[in-house]
Amino acid sequence: MEVIVLPEPVFDSDFSVEKALLKRRSIREYSDKSLTVNEISQLLWATQGITHFEGFRTAPSAGALYPLEVYIAVGNVKNLKPGIYKYNPFKHELLKVKSGDFRKDLSLAALGQEWVENGSVCFVITGVYDRTTRKYGSRGIRYVDMEAGHAAQNLLLQATALYIGCVTVGAFYDNHVRRILGISAEEFPLYLIPAGRKG
Repeated sequence: MEVIVLPEPVFDSDFSVEKALLKRRSIREYSDKSLTVNEISQLLWATQGITHFEGFRTAPSAGALYPLEVYIAVGNVKNLKPGIYKYNPFKHELLKVKSGDFRKDLSLAALGQEWVENGSVCFVITGVYDRTTRKYGSRGIRYVDMEAGHAAQNLLLQATALYIGCVTVGAFYDNHVRRILGISAEEFPLYLIPAGRKG
């Protein structure tokens, strides 16, 4: 499996959290200008990056069980070939799952929402419920869904600080997304989040 080591994320900037909260908007129109690997690195770190030597991450997790996985469908990122990649937060790297541009496939799986295809990249957040429900029972289902919301908001705020547009998408056919990503039935797609330069 091809491994892409990502650039180190930045841990400080002149763009405040307060400003990111104020400026955050759902953006559905993107230009054809590429995103960079540095920007992808920063967005992935904000979503699920490691922030502590014990493995704690940017988003809170019930029992620190971390049921989420993050994939990206790359189509227009400078120096990163089109394909499906899985984020490995422990080493801050991407694992290439398959080659090719799958943004249109994801758009069709999302009932034809064109912004899924038009973004430079589409983030896909999935959840493995068993990681949490084995400890918390059926209540763990709620915890995983809450955690996906935490991670997605981190991504949105970081994108805002980088002047990148994105939008959360929840309407899609789960099994179609699973097939595109090549994941098992134990892993549930929870979010599609296309991102790109603002149009």
